[in-house]
Amino acid sequence: MTTVSPLFQVRPLPADLDRKAFCSGAEPLDRYLREQITQDVRRRVAACFVALTTEPVPRLAGYYTLASASLLLADLPAATARKLPRYPSVPAVRMGRLAVDQALKGQGLGGTLVADALDRAIRSEIAAHALMVDAKDDTAAAFYRHQGFITLPQSPLVLFLPLGTVAAARGWPAH
Repeated sequence: MTTVSPLFQVRPLPADLDRKAFCSGAEPLDRYLREQITQDVRRRVAACFVALTTEPVPRLAGYYTLASASLLLADLPAATARKLPRYPSVPAVRMGRLAVDQALKGQGLGGTLVADALDRAIRSEIAAHALMVDAKDDTAAAFYRHQGFITLPQSPLVLFLPLGTVAAARGWPAH
């Protein structure tokens, strides 16, 4: 379990967590959490991490998912692609979903969850060049750009953040 602030702890999705009361305001994200995530975790197609409040009775505050992915070298900005080996694609970690309960929005939890996902991707023993996201709309894309993500030139809703850049900024060794 990772304590990311005095208010929240982030941990892998517990099997017995009550998810019915969670409401992000985005029905597809809420439905995925209630109905699909357990199957995706069991089938190893996604990992889910949840933020729980540190109140006496913890409650689900937000969640995100991670999965393996790749970025086509040709899709990356030229300045980034020039620094990479000439493989057709580079390994990445995809943050597939990110949601915060409406009652807790505005407390910085979204950014905290992104930071936690970056930490997990950097610390992984499996090589990945970047954390990537598929923003659901322009507002979400603006949120990720604010977090430092770079837009793919031909796909404005697909963004990435090189993990080596994040590790260097934090003074961590890059794998």
